[in-house]
Amino acid sequence: MKNSNPNSNKGAFLLLLIFLILISVTVGLALSLRVSTVDENLKSDRVIKTLVVMEDKNRVLFTDVFIYYPVSQRGALINILENTGAIFQSLGRVDSIDSVYLEKGIDAYKSEIENLVGQTIPFYIILNLTKFGELTDMLGGMKIFIPSPVDVKNEDGERYLLPSGLVSLDGDKIRTYLNYERSDEPEKDLIERRQNVLTAFFSALSRNEKIIRSKKSFDVIKEKMTSNLDDKDFYRLMTIISQVDSEHLIPRSITGSKRVVDGKTLLFPLYDGDFIKQVFKQVSNSLISLDNADVNRTYVLEIQNGTTVQGLARNTMILLQSAGYDILATSNADSNDYDKTVIINHIGNDEIAKSLGDFIRCTNIIDESVAPDADSTSVSNVDFTIILGKDFDGRYVKK
Repeated sequence: MKNSNPNSNKGAFLLLLIFLILISVTVGLALSLRVSTVDENLKSDRVIKTLVVMEDKNRVLFTDVFIYYPVSQRGALINILENTGAIFQSLGRVDSIDSVYLEKGIDAYKSEIENLVGQTIPFYIILNLTKFGELTDMLGGMKIFIPSPVDVKNEDGERYLLPSGLVSLDGDKIRTYLNYERSDEPEKDLIERRQNVLTAFFSALSRNEKIIRSKKSFDVIKEKMTSNLDDKDFYRLMTIISQVDSEHLIPRSITGSKRVVDGKTLLFPLYDGDFIKQVFKQVSNSLISLDNADVNRTYVLEIQNGTTVQGLARNTMILLQSAGYDILATSNADSNDYDKTVIINHIGNDEIAKSLGDFIRCTNIIDESVAPDADSTSVSNVDFTIILGKDFDGRYVKK
């Protein structure tokens, strides 16, 4: 016999309603108490590392790893050239790293770059050039310093025109700035140009911090970017990095040796990839450990060869330039019989001297201030002098 008791039906409905309410409250409470993925990352790593990829028409224009220390609002950009070569597991062959992105997608690309730099990069942001132009207009333009006027024609006869000086580029002009090519443009200038765009982007975020923090406005802005974070976490990431001191972003690029493989010119990072790992580690540590004056200044070195090994000072210059130092001069030392490498600290900054020493594993550091009336133009204009000894193998001081 069917139970037709209306009170029983009402009781069951009431129990179901209470159950649904409890589930809703529990889920809502769990969501409200959920810690942001970005904040969770900061608990285990004091810097935020984000892969930034600019793509256009099925090609990678450029890739940078953005490292940011929120406590001091200091940041750095490390460029990963698209022709960086290695044996990539995701491809199962030697190729350029941009092939990973084009064939396997962003997740494999991020994973291969993590292997390359030796550290985890939790987040990524993909900027499509067309949408980036629209984003540029939303943010009121990108301020870029252009040293000389641009008047270039591409192979199709399309003409690119840009004025010189500190200019605010709109979306169309920023695409022109990124797309034009000069056959005589040095690779380092091209890297600098593209990193200038990222610097301008972070500056625009900082300038529009209030707009970024407005969730209504952010909902429109986020549509112009792609990330591996959900909306809430992406909002959190952007509100944090919009506070970066964009005026003092540290730019770095990775050098290496070029070789032709299967018709492609690939750049293989120095010392079987160990160098790029060391640079990445050094930059991350410097953001945390050094004060603003230390980070924002480029230190000037003189390198002297105290051995009979030809070209040792010049090769070391390339190594240290890639690590962000400015090399004023290379020369032979007063003797070619130095047993031990020595760093002479002319400015009395022990922390920077140690950082330089750590990079080449040299603990033999001597403090020697330069007198104001010193005759040596070379030494008086440098912060540190490195005299290379027999214990230096071209990369490290041997124990």
